[in-house]
This record gives sequence, structure tokens and C-alpha cells, in this order.
Amino acid sequence: MDLDKDKIVTQDELNEPAPVDQVEERVEAEMKKLKGEAKRQVADGLSDPELGREGDRLKEEGQRELDDAKKV
Repeated sequence: MDLDKDKIVTQDELNEPAPVDQVEERVEAEMKKLKGEAKRQVADGLSDPELGREGDRLKEEGQRELDDAKKV
């Protein structure tokens, strides 16, 4: 069984990200989400509303990025 090199299409030609790159995006988004949750918990303990808002923002941003990464 020989491969016909003319029929092979690469990910670069399809402008498709490599699976390892897709995983990296999801991991980064999960980490951002977790960081936001941690900041929210610290803010609640310290009664710091500004830190709480930052934590909520990070958590929401991480969730959006995670949703976007899953669509690809």
C-alpha cells in the first residue's frame, strides 16, 4: 500500500490548528477560570469587593475562552 503524495492534505493547507494547540488553549482557559474562582474566594474572606469583581471577570473570561476553544 503506497501513499499518493498528491492526495495528502496537511493541517497547514487547511489552516487547521494542531490538536496539541487546541488542548493548550483549553488548559489556559481552565486555569484562568480557576484563578478567578480563587480570587473570588479570597475576596469574600477579605471583604474586598474590587478583588471579587476581578475574580468574577477572570472566571467569566475563562469560561468564554473555554467555550470558544470547544467550538473549534
